[in-house]
Amino acid sequence: MELLPGERIDQLRSGAVQIIQSAEVFAFSLDAVLLSAFAQVKANSRVVDLAAGNGAVGLFVAEQTRNQVTLVELQPRLADMASRSVTLNQLTNVNVVTSDLADTAQFVQKDTVDVVTCNPPYFKVSDQSVKNPNEHLALARHELTTDFETVCRVSAQLLKYQGKLFLVHRPDRLQELLSTLMQNGLAPKRIRFVHPKADREANMVLIEAIKAGKPDGIRILPPVVVYQADGTYTQEVAHLLYG
Repeated sequence: MELLPGERIDQLRSGAVQIIQSAEVFAFSLDAVLLSAFAQVKANSRVVDLAAGNGAVGLFVAEQTRNQVTLVELQPRLADMASRSVTLNQLTNVNVVTSDLADTAQFVQKDTVDVVTCNPPYFKVSDQSVKNPNEHLALARHELTTDFETVCRVSAQLLKYQGKLFLVHRPDRLQELLSTLMQNGLAPKRIRFVHPKADREANMVLIEAIKAGKPDGIRILPPVVVYQADGTYTQEVAHLLYG
């Protein structure tokens, strides 16, 4: 497998998937690992991963299904990395589409998808925003080319009746996230907060929403705590990373 300058191949010791990374443009982090573990993918699930980056989430869940997994990424450089990772792992059920996620319904039929996953840009854009000077990282982290309403609208288009959206985001936007999901016919069902340490505020939130689900019945799951007091990973996180 040919690598471009600055690229490397990383592999979670807990799994067999190898992923082409580059600190210069994009490298997956813990949020992608947690999201892929949180997502409920069955052996016949048709999956679409929106804002796929270098493909980490889609690649992590691809081995759980025999059905097609489509990775949608706007940036050609990241989509190319994802495509080469698909080849590297010899995954015949995964395809990568270079496109604005808003246009996903042009190449994935509406109402046919069982699971949508998304690790979207977290930060709103305003005149006061401090954006990363690296264009690749800025697009991945800031809502420069998409926003959460678009993610919800497209997910609702793609999902079958009772299909599920799994996403990771920031807790400080939780009220907006939940209301936007509901406005797009996606009922939040499971919420799990992620805390750096047990005595720290949550800095991530994992959300499952169901298309056309009943509006009540939200479950708040036990939190993920990333680090123990001594700075080492907790047992759960260590298991996800190292097996």
